[in-house]
Amino acid sequence: MTMTTRRWRQFKTPFPASLMAAAAMFGTTGIAVAQGTNAAAGASGKDQVTFTKDVAPILQRSCQNCHRPDSMAPMSLLTYQEARPWARSIKEKVVKRDMPPWFVNRNVGIHEFKDDPSLTDKEIAIIAAWVDGGTPEGNRADMPRPRQFEDADKWHIGKPDMIVSMPVAYTVKSQASDWWGNFNADSGLTEDRYIKAIETKPGPSGGAKVVHHAVTSLIDEEGVSEGGTLNEYASGKNGDIYPDGSGKLMKAGARIQFNMHYHAVGEEITDRTVVGIVFYPKGYVPKHVINTVQPGVQDLDIGAGEDNVRSDAYYKLEKPARVLSFQPHMHDRGKAECVEAIYPNMRVQQLNCVNRFNNEWQIVYTYADDVAPLLPAGTILHIINWHDNSTKNPRNPDARNWVGYGERTIDDMSKIWINYYYLSDEEFKAEVAARNANAAKLTSQR
Repeated sequence: MTMTTRRWRQFKTPFPASLMAAAAMFGTTGIAVAQGTNAAAGASGKDQVTFTKDVAPILQRSCQNCHRPDSMAPMSLLTYQEARPWARSIKEKVVKRDMPPWFVNRNVGIHEFKDDPSLTDKEIAIIAAWVDGGTPEGNRADMPRPRQFEDADKWHIGKPDMIVSMPVAYTVKSQASDWWGNFNADSGLTEDRYIKAIETKPGPSGGAKVVHHAVTSLIDEEGVSEGGTLNEYASGKNGDIYPDGSGKLMKAGARIQFNMHYHAVGEEITDRTVVGIVFYPKGYVPKHVINTVQPGVQDLDIGAGEDNVRSDAYYKLEKPARVLSFQPHMHDRGKAECVEAIYPNMRVQQLNCVNRFNNEWQIVYTYADDVAPLLPAGTILHIINWHDNSTKNPRNPDARNWVGYGERTIDDMSKIWINYYYLSDEEFKAEVAARNANAAKLTSQR
């Protein structure tokens, strides 16, 4: 496994030819959708779009995980009476694709992910038509049954074998700026074990209201990542249960880092986030060991007022591999991140672009099983990041300052978490053959 980095100065044309499709989408998604909303009044198959028949099912699927009592969103959207005052704001957010938070470019690379809350063009058109049509409630008999949310205290991974808490509790004042920070806890593990499932969640008594997200990682005594990211909590995201025969190694004496983002909600709340772990039986070694790597650039040089400052990182896969997920990571100047595969024969394949990065949402994009990239030995993963330190960036704290790499939010980063596991040559050939056969079958059916 090898990792190298290269940094580029500002480009007049910021993207290489292989990424021009991503560039074409910067800032244009909402415009394209908005132009189509006038003709969408009949998108649900009738003349008038109503809340009960057309809009409520969309909110239930993609919005109510966050927008409900005792969750972290600022308003509830469970009923017509709750949603109606926010109608124009809802339209603006969904047309711009700011909400629900999901920032993968829909026109580049792989499109199928697990737990994808994003709206289709048709769903966005329905919401826009409802607002433009005067936000009618509709027939109350058409209202779907209320969505039932699981008990926040429930472990979705089953009963954990180990539960590790933040070493101390953290109190979020009723009125406060968003806060990011790390807490390191000893696990107490006395022997090497392989993880089968893992779940991170806020503490009881209202923690979910103030925990915007929490990322848990394995670190050594010096705070250096020794096993990569474990799991992320975000509203609506439950635990990770690894496929049978695959798992992640947790070494004896491991420490767990809780990377926390807290958000004030108008009342003082104390949180102590926890992580639960289910292990494979003692002595069991899974066939596939999941690896987490963080290709990135540490010699960032982002000049005052500069936009489209590019940095490049590379990671070589020494054996055939299945890529499971990726999570971009930058700070407030982060603008976009793309991942491409450079095959041993130098063919380049675009995997994905997050073309509207937003540091407030640390999202893990987990591939659907039947499209997870299968990459031959020697493939190089090429990660391209762009930063915007100009006044055009609404999240930029100060465009007058030069910015380099650092842990503080006012500094910046340029990296990505990638989860993958290696395959044997025989497994790789068999999985590629099965994937090709399925693609041929679908083509024939069409």
